Amino acid sequence: MWGLTTPAGLFRATALLISIGIGLDSPSSAQAQQDTAVLFRNVRIFDGKNAALSAASNVLIRNKTIEKISTTDIAATGQVIDGGGRVLMPGLIDAHWHAMLVRPTPAAALGDVGYNNLLAASEATATLMRGFTTIRDMGGPSFGLKRAIDEGLVAGPRIYPSGAIITITGGHGDFRQLTDLPRTIGGMLSRMELIGGSLVADSPDEVRVRAREQLMQGASQVKLTAGGGVASPFSPLDVSTFTEPELRAAVEAADNWGTYVATHAYTPVAIQRSIAAGVRCIEHGHLMDEASAKLIAEKGVWLSTQPFLDMSMAAGLGPSEQDKMRQVVAGTDRVYALAKKYKIKTAFGTDVLFSKALADKQGSMLAALTRWYTPAEALAMATSTNAELLSLSGLRNPYPGKLGVVEEGALADLLLVDGNPLDDIKLVEDPAKNFVVIMKDGRIYKNGLAH
Repeated sequence: MWGLTTPAGLFRATALLISIGIGLDSPSSAQAQQDTAVLFRNVRIFDGKNAALSAASNVLIRNKTIEKISTTDIAATGQVIDGGGRVLMPGLIDAHWHAMLVRPTPAAALGDVGYNNLLAASEATATLMRGFTTIRDMGGPSFGLKRAIDEGLVAGPRIYPSGAIITITGGHGDFRQLTDLPRTIGGMLSRMELIGGSLVADSPDEVRVRAREQLMQGASQVKLTAGGGVASPFSPLDVSTFTEPELRAAVEAADNWGTYVATHAYTPVAIQRSIAAGVRCIEHGHLMDEASAKLIAEKGVWLSTQPFLDMSMAAGLGPSEQDKMRQVVAGTDRVYALAKKYKIKTAFGTDVLFSKALADKQGSMLAALTRWYTPAEALAMATSTNAELLSLSGLRNPYPGKLGVVEEGALADLLLVDGNPLDDIKLVEDPAKNFVVIMKDGRIYKNGLAH
C-alpha cells in the first residue's frame, strides 16, 4: 500500500518510522501539548524591515498568526514567555536551498532513496534549529519531505519546492556518465531522473512536459538551468544551454499555473536569454556584466544570489569543478556591487550541496553579507525581502499569508535572540547559543527559557 517502488512512497514510509521513533519529544506530540496562544512579554522587535528596534513590546500569537502587538500589557491567555528585553525577529528564509542534497555525497545522492530521505529529514530539523523557518528548494525531490513536515511527522522549515531541475543533455544537472550515451529519445531515464533530482529536456515540447510534471506534483516555482554550472562534470561554466523557445515553453507552462520560472544563470548570455523568454528570477549571476545588470533592473527581474567568498563550496569536487568555482568566487564582489548600483531586487540564499559542515555555516553566510550591506539590510534581505520573492508563486504559494515580518496578521515564524543582531549580526552564526526560542507557524520548537 505504500508504493515503495517510488521515492515518494519510500519517504512516506520512512517519515512514519521517524514519527514513531521520536517519542515524547516529537514535533507532533509537542504541538498537541501546546496551548494555541503564546504571549511574548517584554521584547524589542526587529520587524524584518526597519533598521531600528521597537520599544519594549508584548506580542500575542494565536492560531498560527501574530494577533496583537502592543507596548501596553496584553492579558495572558496561554503560555507566557518573558523575553527579558531580548530581540524578537522573523524566522530566517534561505531563498536557494537543496533540502535533499545537503548531506549526501554526489555519489550517495544517487543511491539508497530510503536512507537519503531519512538523512534529509534529519537535516530539515537541523535547518529549523539554525533559525531558518522557510527555505525555497531550488532542485531535488523534496515533495515528500515537505509533506512530512507540513503534517508534523518531521520538524523542519516550510518548503517552497521546485521539484526536479530541468536541464539539457550535457547541461548543469545532467549527472550521467559518458558511458550512458547515446540517449535513446523516449528511452529509459537515468538514475538522477528516476529519483526526481533532475530531468533532461532537449526541445520545447520536452521542456513543457517536464515543467508540467513538476507543477502537477506541487512545485511552487519551476527551475531550469540556462547555463553551465560548477558541480556538473560535463557542463562548462561559459556555455548557454536552453534556447529561447525552450525557456519560453517553461515560462508559458508556469504562467498557466499562476507561478514563475527561475533559471540558474551565471553569464550575460544566459541571463539575457532568460529574461527575453520571460523568466522572473535569475539564480546566481556571478559573471554578469553591466548591460545584464541594467536589464535585470529595467525589467524588474529578481536576482537570487549567494555570498561565495572562498573555495569551501567546492570541497570534494574535482579539478575542473574547482576551477569553475574559482571563477564564481572571483565574481562575487562584482555581482553585489552591480546589484546595489542598479537597485536590483536581491534575495539571499546559500546553495549548500553535499556537506553537513557547510550547512552548519548557513548563518555565517548570512553574516557575510555585511561585506556589502549593513546588518539591518542583510537581515531584512533574509526575512521580508526573501518573503517578497516567495510571494511570486501566487496561487501556487503553499503557505498563503505574510512571512518574513513581525506584524499583526503575519504568520508566526519567530526567533527570540539573546542579544541584538542589528548591532552584532554574528549572533546568527551560533544559533544553538543565541536563538533561545524558535517558533514556526505559531508552534514552539525550541524554548531555552523553559525551566
